[in-house]
Amino acid sequence: MSASPQVEAGRALRCRGWRQEGLLRLLENVLTVGEDPDRLVVYAALGKAARNWPSHDAIVETLKTMADDETLIIQSGKPIGVLKTHNDAPMVLMANCNMVGRWATPENFYRFEQQDLICWGGLTAGAWQYIGSQGVIQGTYEILMRIAERHFEGSLAGRFVLTAGLGGMGGAQPLAGRLAASVILCVEVDPRRITKRLESGFLDRVAGDLDEALSLVQDAVAKQEAVSIGLCANAVDIYEQIAERGITPDVVTDQTSAHDLVYGYIPSGLTIEETMEMRGEPQRLIDLGRASIVRHVNAMLSFQKAGAIVFDNGNLIRSQAFEGGVENAFDIPIFTEAFLRPLFARAIGPFRWIALSGEPADLAAIDNLVLELFPDNQIVTNWIRLASEHVPIEGLPARIAWLGHGERARLGLAVNAMVRDGTLAGPVAFTRDHLDAGAMAHPTIMTERMRDGSDAIADWPLVNALAMASSKADLVAIHSGGGGYSGFMTSSGVTVVADGSEAADTRIDLSLNNDTSLGVMRYADAGYDEALDEAETKNLRYLGIPQYAGGGS
Repeated sequence: MSASPQVEAGRALRCRGWRQEGLLRLLENVLTVGEDPDRLVVYAALGKAARNWPSHDAIVETLKTMADDETLIIQSGKPIGVLKTHNDAPMVLMANCNMVGRWATPENFYRFEQQDLICWGGLTAGAWQYIGSQGVIQGTYEILMRIAERHFEGSLAGRFVLTAGLGGMGGAQPLAGRLAASVILCVEVDPRRITKRLESGFLDRVAGDLDEALSLVQDAVAKQEAVSIGLCANAVDIYEQIAERGITPDVVTDQTSAHDLVYGYIPSGLTIEETMEMRGEPQRLIDLGRASIVRHVNAMLSFQKAGAIVFDNGNLIRSQAFEGGVENAFDIPIFTEAFLRPLFARAIGPFRWIALSGEPADLAAIDNLVLELFPDNQIVTNWIRLASEHVPIEGLPARIAWLGHGERARLGLAVNAMVRDGTLAGPVAFTRDHLDAGAMAHPTIMTERMRDGSDAIADWPLVNALAMASSKADLVAIHSGGGGYSGFMTSSGVTVVADGSEAADTRIDLSLNNDTSLGVMRYADAGYDEALDEAETKNLRYLGIPQYAGGGS
């Protein structure tokens, strides 16, 4: 096994150009900010940056030697070969964890994974686009703010938010909750994760037991004090005990690793160590995990019945509970449909940039640029001010902001000009979450209850990846899977490196504009008024052919 790499910084090149060097630094960065870099795991128990260490090392050496007119092909985290292409082709094309429909089962996924034939790339893990918990923190914050607008007269001050899970994704919750002015209690079974979030400043306090936690919550609610509180325990037990005491939080969700019952979720009654030892009996662990999740979701449903705003945060906990016999598990809404779909319909989503120089000053300069370019975009300007003050840097300096069609390319081109004239210390990589308007088909997360019934149609992310390759992006990825639930989603990812060149101007303009154009068209085709308005307002060439309601040919 190779030693966990440290991310490179500065202007010195190890590769033959910044396109290759930028992607290499992103690979190093996801491991620097990842949960278990020694195992190449970035987040979510199995989301890996490469299939194994020999594959990782081969990727690194290949990126160092590739010419601009070559393309590296990666299959489920394993580099396969280098193709002779052309200067405008992507540097890297990858596909992670894609299995043929009827074979995309948990059993086959675990079998292939154990045979070292496949690895789960997660969303941004395998595509080297993850930037730590900050990568999801604005999305978590925006969900809470939409809840505040809809249910609490615009403010969560003095409101009790109950959640669980402080891993790579869930770790964003305590800081997002505090920035949204709430009192947020985060339950986590792994004490190491609680320590990590406390040291990073995401958590303010750690309670010794439930009594102390509830006392801290009650005090902060009375004072309307924004505070994040951690409690080391199994979420199932705590949710049930809170419900049994007749306490109803204002908002309830969960971000445990419920998507993966073998390598992620810890069933009630088992320690972390006992769970790890049982991984040799995957079906037994799945059965125990599902039984635990049945209790978990039933407790969430009891909170919902008592008047709490309860939502699924995208970890498949409802799906697991339904499999376990909870017929009304889907009475709990998914966050995308419930709170964010009007934004996605306009292709407004989690766009991100990474300062490849490693210089915090570059990040600050781009923050200022965003405030100058989009002074009327309250979602973005509010977030940039909050993030610049409260969100710590993890690995390479990076930021995320919910920008839409035209805005992303405008920012990218302006940043590329700053690289060109030396305002910034080095190039900048632009990417986005896979959970974006035209980039994901996931019938129980992103595309649940689409207006036209197209929840499970995966053509959109596949077309998106094809379009990104045609638009000269530097890295294009097609992923499927979700831990053991390998058939639950298909997504695409894109990265473009702003190296200050005129060629980068073209790549940025085409990739970022075409990406969001497809996002708008996907929702317009499903009949969303916001998307139809966006297409007309932005003069997108959406054909608008009506759906044919007849049968087949």
